[in-house]
Amino acid sequence: MAEGIIIWGTALLAYGAFRLWYDNWSGPLKPAEIDAFLAQMAGRFEATGNSPDVLRAFLAADDGREFVMLNLVKAQLDPVEDPQTGQMVQGFELLKRYSKRFMPVLFRNGGHPGIVGRKVGGYVDAWNTEPDPGWTVFGLMRYRSRRDMIKLVMDPAFMAGHPDKLLGTLATFSFPTQRVLSFYVGPRVTVALVLALIAALSHLMMLTIAS
Repeated sequence: MAEGIIIWGTALLAYGAFRLWYDNWSGPLKPAEIDAFLAQMAGRFEATGNSPDVLRAFLAADDGREFVMLNLVKAQLDPVEDPQTGQMVQGFELLKRYSKRFMPVLFRNGGHPGIVGRKVGGYVDAWNTEPDPGWTVFGLMRYRSRRDMIKLVMDPAFMAGHPDKLLGTLATFSFPTQRVLSFYVGPRVTVALVLALIAALSHLMMLTIAS
């Protein structure tokens, strides 16, 4: 009896710790946070042709909920100069090196990839849009909150890897989305089921040993 309480109590505590990390408990962004972030980022948006007004509008409309960023990327497949070594390497290798820096920062701020894939054909259903520039890969990245997104952007590890992204990318666009319909089970349910399975098997093993 006591062993079962310990096992299931541990599983419950583990799930609680997961939810503390996975969910946003800080509420929506405050105007002062947005102003401070945009002031620190002054000039970076214009340098890449992006509008700080678009980002401000997105941050100002923060509802405190998670969101998923859709990313389309046309990778640089030709050789470029590695800013660290000075050697010529394929641009896509720098993009992969950037991803290795990006992912730990994303996880640290409660985010994770939803799905990442490569393009295997041209547009098969498109109208009133620009021609396919030759996208290489796409990604759906889950962010815990808009606050966590700006924390990621300001993280020194992310900023240090950003030159690799610029050199390894010929074209890209990203826009935030929120899920309306999905047929896959999210991490909240998946982690709960895995912990429950581990606890159930552990409890069963303890009962077997005791008998």
